Amino acid sequence: MKSLAELQQLRDKISKQVDLRKDRENGIRIVVGMATCGIAAGARPVMNAFLNEVSKRGLSDVTVTQTGCIGMCRLEPIVEVFMPGEEKVTYVHMNEEKVARIVAEHIINKQPVAEYTVGAVQE
Repeated sequence: MKSLAELQQLRDKISKQVDLRKDRENGIRIVVGMATCGIAAGARPVMNAFLNEVSKRGLSDVTVTQTGCIGMCRLEPIVEVFMPGEEKVTYVHMNEEKVARIVAEHIINKQPVAEYTVGAVQE
């Protein structure tokens, strides 16, 4: 930090990220599985990618949060999307490259990306 202005910019950036993690009643929730198995499989970069994408698009009704074990360790990283009045959608084998498509198609256009879901996984 070289100036007070830089510190203020950093504070504003972090404040926006914290705001994305606050629960909003009747809003959309993106929940990333962050138990040890999820973290080992790469859930942390996925969580950061969701935070960045939601922030970049200015989606104020979307909460990005984390949870512990979802119970399907072999399918990690796992992301669950909860939209008001709809069934939960569970995305598996997530990575940073899939995030932008999920936000664009599912979160914004209300069309889940079927090939990334738990139902599409071939064992």
